[in-house]
Amino acid sequence: MSSHTYIHDLKQQVGQTVTLKGWVSNKREGKGIVFIVLRDGTGYCQCVITQDNSGENNLNIAQSTALETSVIIQGSVHADEKQIGGVEVQVNQIEIVGESIDYPIAKKEHGIEFLMDQRHLWLRSTRQWAIMKIRNTIIFSIHKYFQSQGFVQMDAPIFTGNACEGTSTLFETDFYGEPAYLSQSGQLYGEAMAMAMGKIYTFGPTFRAEKSKTRRHLSEFWMIEPEMAFYDIFQNMDTIEGMLQAVIKDVLAECSEELKTIGRDTSVLESSLKSFPRMTYDEAVSIIKGEKPVNGIYSIAMLEAELAQTEEKLKSIESEIADKEAKLATPGLKKGEINFMTAKIIQLKQEKSDVEEDLRNIPQWLNSARNFEYGNDFGGSDETVLTKLFDSPVMVYDWPHEVKAFYLKRNPEDTRFARGVDVLAPEGYGEIVGGGERETNVQNLVEKIHEHELPMEAFEWYLDLRRYGSVPHSGFGLGLERLVTWICKLKHVRESIPFPRMYGRLTP
Repeated sequence: MSSHTYIHDLKQQVGQTVTLKGWVSNKREGKGIVFIVLRDGTGYCQCVITQDNSGENNLNIAQSTALETSVIIQGSVHADEKQIGGVEVQVNQIEIVGESIDYPIAKKEHGIEFLMDQRHLWLRSTRQWAIMKIRNTIIFSIHKYFQSQGFVQMDAPIFTGNACEGTSTLFETDFYGEPAYLSQSGQLYGEAMAMAMGKIYTFGPTFRAEKSKTRRHLSEFWMIEPEMAFYDIFQNMDTIEGMLQAVIKDVLAECSEELKTIGRDTSVLESSLKSFPRMTYDEAVSIIKGEKPVNGIYSIAMLEAELAQTEEKLKSIESEIADKEAKLATPGLKKGEINFMTAKIIQLKQEKSDVEEDLRNIPQWLNSARNFEYGNDFGGSDETVLTKLFDSPVMVYDWPHEVKAFYLKRNPEDTRFARGVDVLAPEGYGEIVGGGERETNVQNLVEKIHEHELPMEAFEWYLDLRRYGSVPHSGFGLGLERLVTWICKLKHVRESIPFPRMYGRLTP
């Protein structure tokens, strides 16, 4: 049993005898029959072991396997559209490679902290497998897009002697006796590389030392940072939109099964293939504060209606839970009815928890919308209020320069604003891209470096880029994990990366 077939190729092997190598992800038994759902990293397949087809010895081996036992299976492939992947394997022979005794992740519900402690094993679960497959598609799609558009991939250093936007959120380390920082962005180096190559992108790990435990924060994450010579802010926005839509198209085309596995409603992804709404900061503030409608809908009225509907939904769920619990207490129920009722109650309680979270959030969103102060940056509540009115990512540009990074160019027609752009994902996911047109005037940059109280000597090389053949140029940063989180509609960014590193978690 040396060579073997991968599960994702089984549809082309119908009628043939194959050898599969993988792990038992699920098992159920009947009299003289065992059903094993095998996984091998490429997919899942039901394998059937019977005394008649497989013999008593193979049946005994199948019966002895536990969750995550690694096995080699030989059998014939049969088409069956009712089964996972549209095929089933009738087993002739099964061999145990590695036993699995008392696998800690059972079928029952586990708390998130337990699952995070078992992340090295949790990655094997169907849902986590599907998320990682989608992540892989997104990564490949990003490379494909930029390479097809004539970009050159370049690499920025991870050790840096200076901060991109101040040192308050940087990890400091010792670099041969000198202080150095783990990079929070490769952008400044990206600008230097763009002056050499024209259009570049970096794709690497970045680090932020924010002591934040929100669902959107990681301490170590992956950033994609293109930089383009001779691009203004509007060409920059075209590139952002083109890249995001290329990724969404690829995920929809190549990950339909994985999206079904995680229960992702793809309607918002599909609607994101149209042009993204673009608006200035001023226009966005008017929408958030309920002064300007979107398709006839005002933010305040929308949130008030949503609050009332959510309160009614909670009452309905509580009533249904009480009804199901009363039926469950009825004597004489069959085992199947008890299992069905119990599973339904668990599902309803999860829905109730989600609705209760909405009831905590909506008043905060309302308060944010009513009391937003012009000139402030957007917080999570502000981004949520704005994007709730759209069914695709939204681009907000021309921000008050005080809330944006020192290197952004001022709008030449109104210097109160910096030519920055944020892309906000719908469904409450907020910022996934930040970028803009870069300042090219040396004196303006020097003033901003002083204003931000940054060490001038650390930026002399950066100022050289303006002294020797400066050109208009733009770029942006895309947080890979935030993009994965939105595309998969995950509740927390920690599920978007194989081994998350965040405030309070350094293991496994």
